[in-house]
This record gives sequence, C-alpha cells and structure tokens, in this order.
Amino acid sequence: MTREDDRTLSEALVAARDAGRQCVLATIVSTKGSTPRKVGARMLVDPDRGLVGTVGGGCGEAEVIESAHRVLETGVPERVRVDLTDDLLSWSPAVCGGIMDIFVEPVAPHDGS
Repeated sequence: MTREDDRTLSEALVAARDAGRQCVLATIVSTKGSTPRKVGARMLVDPDRGLVGTVGGGCGEAEVIESAHRVLETGVPERVRVDLTDDLLSWSPAVCGGIMDIFVEPVAPHDGS
C-alpha cells in the first residue's frame, strides 16, 4: 500500500466516521505463497460510498465484501481466509496460488463526544 493509498483510505475512514456512517475495515494480517497484496494492505467498505483500497480484487475480495456485510449486521469481527491455491487449475494467467488471512472489523461512527 502506497502512502497515497494509505492517506486516501484514512481520509475516507475519517469522513465516514464524522458523517456517522458505520463501515468496515479489512486488513491483510498474514500471507503465504504468492498473493496479489501483502500484509498491511487495507480496504474500507462503506455501504453508502463503496470501497476504498483493495485486498487483492477478484473472488477473494468478493469473499471479504460478503464478510463485511455480515460484520455490519452483527458488529462481530471476522477472519477471512482467501485460498488462491485451488485456482491453480483454472485457465486464468492471473492466478497467484497463495493464501491470505484478512481481519474484517467494524468501525463505529463518531459519536459526537
């Protein structure tokens, strides 16, 4: 994640909190093998504004977005394991073949105090 990406995500996070919007932060906490993003990459899921940042795109990111919706409903953080090793049998030349663990946590809106 570049400094610019980090600043953009931080600004979006502050804007969502200040506007009182509940959102979810997904952070890659471990990787094994070849993965599209590395530890520390983050993505903000803001239901009213969309996504900021990325944890790798594709089907793995779709799994994280599904988890984010559950986290928004329950308020309970989740760990998502994105296993890209099964994709090695696909025809796609963009297959990575690694595994990422992503922590998906709710970010409470600013309470005004």
